[in-house]
Amino acid sequence: MLPAELSAFNYLSTPIWVVDPVCESLLFSNRAAQTLTGEMSLAALRSGALSACAQTRLTAYMADLKNQHEVVEIWSIKTAKGVLALRCRLSQASFSDFPDVIIFEGANISHAASENYARSATYKPHKHNFYHRFFMTTSAPMLLIDPARDGLIVDANIAALRFYGYSRHEMCQRHTWEINSLGRQVLPVMAEISRLPGGHKPLNFIHKMADGALRHVQTYAGPLEIDGDKLMLCIVHDITEQKRLEQELEHAALRDSLTGLLNRRQFYALTESHSALPIPFTSDYCLLLVDTDNFKSINDSYGHLKGDEVLIHLSRILESCSRKGDYIFRWGGEEFAVLLPRTSLETALAVAESMRDAVTKSVNSELPEFTVSIGVARHQPGETRDALFRRVDAALYQAKNGGRNKVLAA
Repeated sequence: MLPAELSAFNYLSTPIWVVDPVCESLLFSNRAAQTLTGEMSLAALRSGALSACAQTRLTAYMADLKNQHEVVEIWSIKTAKGVLALRCRLSQASFSDFPDVIIFEGANISHAASENYARSATYKPHKHNFYHRFFMTTSAPMLLIDPARDGLIVDANIAALRFYGYSRHEMCQRHTWEINSLGRQVLPVMAEISRLPGGHKPLNFIHKMADGALRHVQTYAGPLEIDGDKLMLCIVHDITEQKRLEQELEHAALRDSLTGLLNRRQFYALTESHSALPIPFTSDYCLLLVDTDNFKSINDSYGHLKGDEVLIHLSRILESCSRKGDYIFRWGGEEFAVLLPRTSLETALAVAESMRDAVTKSVNSELPEFTVSIGVARHQPGETRDALFRRVDAALYQAKNGGRNKVLAA
């Protein structure tokens, strides 16, 4: 049951979402938020065509929020007029049952992506003033953008010209949507950013270089007035290498290092009821537990390296026999788990039999012959995950005791 304090948000006209940052699940949305976003999930809001955020993981915001730093995200909202950008201000709060949550407070809906901005600003660089000398000599790439002229880049410092690979003349003939992978869809995002006060956390985008290469960038953009012209100053930081390392770490956290399959930790994460992408435990699904027969003798006779090759080969066979939407996990040692969502027991037995048969018929002159035994069980209504595993493990045990190279259902 949600804390009673949250009901007060229903009296606000401002859309409010309360989110668990650890599970990245939506705990509460007030009436204004429900009217605005309907059934859209938190993941869809944060990762839509117009979305932009400073951090992928919500837990990464907590330190800044507790120190009362300004943090904003741009969300993608599907409306009758199309996809629009929504600016959200983040804050940290605590309730009786939820010690640490993030409150997303939505601002006004921005202009549609296709709307053009009237030409009005007349910015011209003044080469001898202090601002321009500071702008040109700063080592960080910096762009000066005029939202009133369709996002025209009106000035770029030397670092930006080197980073993007354009001459100053070429750069100042381009619009921000020509260097952003979002294309013209970045305009409503830019309109939202132009309304932000200074001091917010930077947002992440993908920018295109002159040679067509794509780079992940973190951009801080804020309003700036020069001689009466209301412009946007955009400071660009290249985070491509950081993104690559993050992806490698994420892959390592979710995947088994030997086979490349999902690991046991990911199985538990996916099947948690509060997971951002949970397996529907109320629907028809089955679990297979696959064990490599006589694997110890393979290691003893051929060595552990050859045993690893057998496990890798088996992984590829399991993948080739699985269907779209199935999940395969390296459970540990020579055991593998296969999760079959929305699957009847009859179909699961057929999938398991195809895997067993494919292993038996597999021919690899560099590997010893081997077989597998498979236990199969269908999830029952109200059954816990541990109870299901006990049943499927019992089926596997019977298959191995019955002569191996068998498929048995619990």
